[in-house]
Amino acid sequence: MKKIAILQSNYIPWKGYFDIINSVDEFILYDDMQYTRRDWRNRNKIKTPSGLNWLTIPVENKGRFLQKINETQVTDNSWCQKHLRALEVNYAHAPHYHEIMDFLRPLYLACENETFLSRINHLFLTEICQYLGIGTSITWSSDYTLADGKTERLVGLVRSAGGDLYLSGPAARDYIEDHYFEDAGIKLVYMDYSGYPEYPQLYPPFEHGVSILDLLFMEGKNAPAFMKSFHEEVS
Repeated sequence: MKKIAILQSNYIPWKGYFDIINSVDEFILYDDMQYTRRDWRNRNKIKTPSGLNWLTIPVENKGRFLQKINETQVTDNSWCQKHLRALEVNYAHAPHYHEIMDFLRPLYLACENETFLSRINHLFLTEICQYLGIGTSITWSSDYTLADGKTERLVGLVRSAGGDLYLSGPAARDYIEDHYFEDAGIKLVYMDYSGYPEYPQLYPPFEHGVSILDLLFMEGKNAPAFMKSFHEEVS
């Protein structure tokens, strides 16, 4: 059985996003969809002594309401150094600070010459997957022919990729029409984000919904011990 997941790219997303990637055989980046403002596409949260803080990549979106994620461009590449500095300041006392900063610096330096948000997200996703030991194939929805209709398009992508099971994020229950998957003979499964164990975290109270960087700084190579996909199989 080939398992497929399809999600829009996020900027260094939380651990649950990587759990979805690790739970499937092929992960399709849905980046030829419309860019959504004030979303996770170009930003994510880290912990600081004063609470949660957004790390945001500045992008051009004024008047571009219909632009796709893979068309969205960065407006000022100084964000790379700003984000590095924020991580240095707020995670300097984390147990795996030096290891993770050595891992991240070359990635941020590479992004200083990158114009497109989607490619930046892809770089961080693939490199963090490699660090975690996730070997899932990551492809792009633009590699496939897309059907019309919200659910029909997802079904078409899964079929084109040779998938038998589609793993969806739980929020998609609000719009997915299950019968299209049933008619296509594709098993539909929703990711369960409940029951994550807590790990030692700087600056209480504990918060699950932050960038996976928080977990990496605190646990390093032991991060998979606090992720669900390394201990549970989707079927």
